Parts: sequence; C-alpha cells; structure tokens
Amino acid sequence: MCGIALVLSGDHLVVAPSTAAAAATYGTRFPDEGEGVSVGELEEALRRRGPDSLGRHRLHLCADGTILGGKDGVGCDRGAWVGGGVGTTELCFIGATLQLRGAEPVSQPLVAQSGNVLVYNGEIYGGIDIGKDQNDTQSLLSSLESCCSCDLHAVDSDEAYPCCECSGKSVPQILSTIKGPWALIYWQADSKTLWFGRDAFGRRSLLVHWPTPDDSRFILSSVSPPSLSGNKSATEVIGLESGADPDFSGGTKVSYWEELPCGIYSIHLKRLENIAACMKEGRFVEVRKHDWTDCCLHTLIRWERKSTVPTTSVPGKSSVDEGNQQLSPSFRNSKKVADSTNVGLEKRDLPNCITQSVHRVLIALRESVMLRTNMNRLYEGDLNKLKDEELAPIAILFSGGLDSMILAALLDHCLDSKWTIDLLNVSFDGQLAPDRVSSLAGLRELQRISPLRRWRLVEIDTDLANLKGESEHVMSLIHPSNTYMDLNIGIALWLAASGDGWVNGQDGHRYKYKSTSRVLLVGSGADEQCAGYGRHRTKYRVGGWVSLDAEMRLDVQRIWKRNMGRDDRCISDHGKEARFPFLDENVIKTLLEIPLWEIANLDEPAGKGDKKILREVAKLLGLQEASFLPKRAIQFGSRIARESNRKNFGSNRAANQASAGSVEVHKRNH
Repeated sequence: MCGIALVLSGDHLVVAPSTAAAAATYGTRFPDEGEGVSVGELEEALRRRGPDSLGRHRLHLCADGTILGGKDGVGCDRGAWVGGGVGTTELCFIGATLQLRGAEPVSQPLVAQSGNVLVYNGEIYGGIDIGKDQNDTQSLLSSLESCCSCDLHAVDSDEAYPCCECSGKSVPQILSTIKGPWALIYWQADSKTLWFGRDAFGRRSLLVHWPTPDDSRFILSSVSPPSLSGNKSATEVIGLESGADPDFSGGTKVSYWEELPCGIYSIHLKRLENIAACMKEGRFVEVRKHDWTDCCLHTLIRWERKSTVPTTSVPGKSSVDEGNQQLSPSFRNSKKVADSTNVGLEKRDLPNCITQSVHRVLIALRESVMLRTNMNRLYEGDLNKLKDEELAPIAILFSGGLDSMILAALLDHCLDSKWTIDLLNVSFDGQLAPDRVSSLAGLRELQRISPLRRWRLVEIDTDLANLKGESEHVMSLIHPSNTYMDLNIGIALWLAASGDGWVNGQDGHRYKYKSTSRVLLVGSGADEQCAGYGRHRTKYRVGGWVSLDAEMRLDVQRIWKRNMGRDDRCISDHGKEARFPFLDENVIKTLLEIPLWEIANLDEPAGKGDKKILREVAKLLGLQEASFLPKRAIQFGSRIARESNRKNFGSNRAANQASAGSVEVHKRNH
C-alpha cells in the first residue's frame, strides 16, 4: 500500500473535465491564492499509508517548452517556485511507500533517466511480467518507458492505432493489461503528458480536486487531509454543469474532493507552449478519458452473465414465476469431484452435491488468495526479525461469517504452516455482539479443520461513546462519503485494521496484543456478485431473474464509489494493505460464466439460498457450520449501528424513522 499525490499549478491555469467546461470558464480569472490543502498536509496524510519512505519530485514546465526538475523538499506549494516566469506550470509528485514487494527497498516517486516520473499504488498479479522478488512499481515504469509518446495517444480517447514509426504500445494499452488493484500518476516527458487513473473496479483510492475560485490547482491524492474533510469544503465549480463528462460532477456544488471515477485519463501540456502568450486571462487544458483496450476487461466492466434465466418453462406460470423456479440441471445432475488435491485439500471423498461450478469457483478463489499472499524475500526478511509469537504476516478482517471463513480456510492452504494467522474482530458490545459470537464459533471450526495451524483471534473491543478524536479522524478518511452508514462502517473497519486488541491465551489468560500483519484480506465483493444483500431478494421477488441480475450488475458497477475508495482509505491509514480476493479479475470472470441460478436460489431462506455457490464452496472446504450463516453487515454485526443510532438519534426506532443510514453527518452537527 502506498500513498500518492500530485499538485498541478500554474499562472491562471485551468484544468477541466471537458472542452465545453473549459469554454464555459473562459474569461473567469482564477486567483493564485485561496483556501486549500497544503503539500505538508498531503504528505502527513499520505505518510500514514506509506510509513517506510516519503519522497517528493517537482517539475517546472516553462513557456518555451523546457523542463526543470529536482527532488529537493521545497517549492511544491502554490507560488513557491522562484524565477519561473509568466506562463509556467508546476507539477509536484508525492509518494509514500509501504514496502511489501521487491528484493530491495524502493522509494517513490520513481524518476527515469528519460525524465518520466511515476508514483504508483497497487499490485500487479498479471498482464506485466514481474519476477518473484521484483518490485511492481519498478517493473511498471520499465514497461511504460517503452510506450509510444506520440501526441495522438494523449489527445485522442480511442485505442491505439498506427500513428508513427514507433512500435511501442500506448500507455492505455499497458495499463489495460494490468490484473490487480492500482492507482497511479505518470508523467511522460517526451509528449509532455500527465497520465493518471485507477483500475476498473476502483480497488485503490484516488481523489481529485478540480480548480475552483478558492483553489486554482488541480490535485490528485490517495486520501483527504483532515483540514478539508468537513462541510466547509463544499464550494462552487464554475462551468462543470455545462457539457461535463458524465462520470464527473454534474452540478455546481461539489466537495473539495471527489472520487476519481475508474479509468485512464490524460492531460496534454505540450500545447501550453504555444498558447501561453496568447491567453492572458486563463490557460485551459482538458482532461481526456481513454478507453480500456483489453476486450476481456470490457467484458468484466459490462458485467454480462452468459446465463441469467432458466430456459425450461413451467405450464401455467407467468414469466416472472418461470424465472423464479429453481430449474438448474447442473444442481440435479452434478458431477462428483473425487480428487481435490489440486486445490490444496487432502484427498477425500466428497458429497455428490458438489458441482463442477463450485469446484471452478474454489479453484479461482484459491488462486486469488495465493497471488495475494505470496511473500517475497524483503517482506519475509523483515518478519524474521520478530519474535515467534508475533509471526503473523497476513491477517483477515474476521467476522466469523461465510466470506471471512472461506478466506481463512483458503489462506491456511496457501500460507506456510510456520506462520500464525491473525483474525481481527471488532465489537462495540463486548462478547454479546453477533460478530463476536460468530467469530468465536468460527475460530473453533478453523481449529477443527486445521488443528496444526496457529490461529489467533484478536478481540478489538471499544465503546462508541469513548471515540471522539478517532471519529473525527475517520470522518476525514471516508471523505467525500459523509453519511452515518459510511461513518459507522469506516470506524469499524479502521478499528479492526488497527489490530489493537486482546487475545485469549491457551492458559485462559487474556493478554493485550497488537497485530503486526501488514497485509489484510477482506471479503469485499462477495455479496455484490453472489446476491448476498436483502435488496437482492426483494428485486428477485418482484422482477425475477432479470431484475436480480440487473441489481447485482448495478452493485458491481458502482462498488468503486460506494465502497472501495472509502474502505481502502480507512484500512490503509494504519500502514496496512487491504487485498480483496473476491474482486480478482479471474474470480469475477468465473462467477459470470456460471448460470445465475447456480450462484443463488432466493426461493430458499436466508442462510441457504443467498450466496448459494459460496456456501457450497465452504462445505467443500469443510466449513459446515459457516456454510449456513446468514449475511450480516459489519455495522450491524459489530453493533456500531445500534450504538450510533442511540447516540445520534435517541433510539433505534427514531433512527429507522429518519432513515439514519443515509443522513449526512454534518447536517446533524456531528
């Protein structure tokens, strides 16, 4: 996990999502001074994400086209560059690193001899060849160095086409091949183009600040500093309501920060050399969005399932009733999987109900966990410095529910038996919270199926009434999300990720413990893809299979905005890296290739028909008790929602009447 940021500023420079927006702003002079975030504040916030190193690199693009730059620690704030002259543009790159991959420590930003600059936050699990002990950021920079720097790639939004004698791929082509979560900012010196973006599912956070009358800079950052996370950060953006990109803000009143929509973007700064002297009131540059060039990725983004509605019709039934019948022949005539050694299980007889589809999902999930938990020489070397009882390189955000139990069982298969596995569980009601009860039961079941593994349940207990500064801090992390539901989830995730709790020893003694795990497995994406939410059952009841499929597609396609950015910021604030095995590209692809009626059967009761295929996976892993657990969101399982309702609305009943989850926190003067 890393923290990355960019500050782009210049004399009357205006960056806009579209030409139409820039034109609407023409003639409006944006001041050089105003209220805004400082580079020091950005660095402080980013350092929490990347505690191992912090670097800064600045570039100065002069009106005559020359580029000056350096890695000293001054000059990145507004107006700090001395002697730049009229028409100058400044780019300040910031990178904070959590070192997990590679044989040697690497500090960001990375600067190539060519003048190209990269700050990267992510992991590469495919698409670009990376050796076992190579660093992702260095490997990516090497690939980007070979890219064609023709202007056509920067100023047009379609995929690569013959544009010059260079045989190299375009930047969008390289980025489209990456499998794994990422967010990046990349300066291509030859074309004077700034590239930035985040992966197709938004698994890594990247916020954007558009120039306003109060702060004329264009800023990208992994996280918002606390100073600009409240209601006071709402401001007016001139021109964005006219012809703006639909992915960006559609109104005039926006937060200081917005979630950058998933995708690849570019700002072509070469043209500033020609127009700087001609435009006294303002110089306008357009942010262009580029298409993904990988056809397989397009399929995942569209989230189109091959088989949605069972084809066998039932006489006398309406189309909705037909769609609601459980008619899958694969459930009735499933094949027996006789040997599961290729997925890391001991060879044993398996029940006839195990289908080939379930087996495929299990293989895909195991491969996803394996990719995300391989430890290279550098990380393992750091762990060897710890005491035996501290040797827990990977932890799981653990409720004892279906998703976290599957991840725990798979991690047990993938991780060397010498390592302990930390199970991080948070409760706002001591031993009485539902997630605490299920986590204790889950621990017993894991100990039963893998008695030689050292499992450590870390009980993180807290009282919402005692959280004051912590709540304000989490409010800055979830920003621009700002509802009570977001805050409740954010606090629960933030506390769980801290790993600071209590452990019950074998002798019955309870001792204080803080997990040193820097990698956390999280079950995000399972409910969206496998019909785990209550609203999925409602959609199915009203509109059948087609309606259910449409709701699930909506959930997956908006997960970047509703969940991933918020969750990434809350977890990584402790210098931990969240990894999401259920959102692996191959797992998504595998689930889409399976008929919807094999994924879920919502005619069956909760705890049985929802996420049916994952329940079968759990049984295959030997998790019989976990396979019947009903869905429970973290804010309810930890009981923070109940405590928040009592604190802020007086009672659960009053909170329900006010639809508390969707109420914005600042409107109630939190």
